Amino acid sequence: MAHSEPEWDRDMEQAHTNVPTTDEYSSDNLPLLQGVRLYPKIVACAFGLALAFLLTGYDTVILGTITAVPYFKQEFGELYNGSYIIPATWLSVWSAIGPVGSMVGAVNAGWLQDRIGRRWSLGLSCVVCAAGIAIAFCSNLPSELNSRRGAFLVGRTVQGWGVGGAMACAQTYLSETVPTSLRGSAMALSPTFMLLGELLGAAVIYGCEKKVSAAAYLIPFGTQWLTTILPFMLICILPESPSYLIRNGEYDAAHRALAWFHTDKVDVSRLLAQMRLSIMHEVQMSQELAYADCFKGTNRRRTIIVAFSFMVPSFFGVPLLASASYFMQVVGMGSSLSLIVLILGIVLGLIANGVGVWLMSRVGRRHLMLSTLAVTTLIWLSMGIAGCWSGKIVVWYTAACMMAVVVVCGLGAWPASYAVSGETSSLRLRAKTQGIGVLCYMLSNVVFNLVLPYVYNTDAGDLKGKTGFVYAGLCLLTLVVTWLIIPEMKDRTTLEVDAMFEADLPCRNFKKWTPEGIPLKDGAL
Repeated sequence: MAHSEPEWDRDMEQAHTNVPTTDEYSSDNLPLLQGVRLYPKIVACAFGLALAFLLTGYDTVILGTITAVPYFKQEFGELYNGSYIIPATWLSVWSAIGPVGSMVGAVNAGWLQDRIGRRWSLGLSCVVCAAGIAIAFCSNLPSELNSRRGAFLVGRTVQGWGVGGAMACAQTYLSETVPTSLRGSAMALSPTFMLLGELLGAAVIYGCEKKVSAAAYLIPFGTQWLTTILPFMLICILPESPSYLIRNGEYDAAHRALAWFHTDKVDVSRLLAQMRLSIMHEVQMSQELAYADCFKGTNRRRTIIVAFSFMVPSFFGVPLLASASYFMQVVGMGSSLSLIVLILGIVLGLIANGVGVWLMSRVGRRHLMLSTLAVTTLIWLSMGIAGCWSGKIVVWYTAACMMAVVVVCGLGAWPASYAVSGETSSLRLRAKTQGIGVLCYMLSNVVFNLVLPYVYNTDAGDLKGKTGFVYAGLCLLTLVVTWLIIPEMKDRTTLEVDAMFEADLPCRNFKKWTPEGIPLKDGAL
């Protein structure tokens, strides 16, 4: 039964006076290993929810690479100069529709989670994803070619909806449940599991692509159901998010959920009171702010930086790298070797991003982004120059360039862009600013996935390896914009970052600024 209003007032009074700011329950001062020992169930929950990102990476590679499977091209493509290809129009639409569906799914999940809860929203997203897989699985049944293509398009759209919803629900549940000492490590599981899903998906495609029947693509489609079932099974075990229960006045249920997550070493009653106080404050703040505030005063500059940082991966080449198998076949590589290139690139990306996270603790974000973007520009330029000739050496050099881009950007621009996007916005507007950033990320993916097939496909621009010139220009543009707008915020507190933006410092002066140099203005929080 929910507590009465007088009990609410007494709990708030107790939360103000009795909940310590630094003790064993304050997770800010816990080392990582100590936090893991104190919160074993939450750690297990974080790994379980990361399965939603495994689903995302797996589905992305299966649906993105299936167009490189010879038998799929035979059933869904058309003859062009004696070989089967997927027309650029259909390839671009198929590539773009997934992110569009994910955008709609994520927005819908944000609305749905506040009405039916995080658990059931995640479960419903998995059901929608499974339905999309079923449509794609049956897309070869129509006898007419364009009907098959249209059915596959519908399947990708519905599946994208489910994947976007699952990501949003898992991210929300994690951010509300994981204590501060573990939150960074838990959120870092998202890209790691996404790349792991991509690796598994590429391995499945590699194992099936030589089949000379519909099994060459139906088996990869079918295996997607496994990655959908795993997150769905998780909701049968996990309790509802305590934060959601508190917001809905279900305090006893929230207490039971917290008790499920924590061991006897944690005073759940005091933690509940602290969470209720925090949520009450959050509700008050959210009533005072709107999306329009992200574009007012100094927040406009911060929102632009966040939006740009989210789009950096698209500009240095991630959309092309994600289609590396098909692109390398267009350049002239065999289908099996092209899949090996894709798998090797994913493995290198996993390793490079891991090293990049460590590098960020030693080197500033701005320096890492500028240096790696400069090197990446030269790599793409050399690939474009090589693409002016033909031959096996050119094909292999193109593959080497793409893998070099994965490594170089994985060491710097890739992880650093995520760090910048996460630490730039003000605390009060962080949720809304991040929402704008994710929207820009999805939109950039849609645009690149629509345009790229017309750039390199043989029935359109036919640039092949000369596509490197396009990305050399984009990387150079990204390098210039990074130099102009990205400040150095490594090791800065939230108040220091606020003060530097309030002082309207040029981005190159952020690193030299000292707290005594610029006074805090009123309202600089």
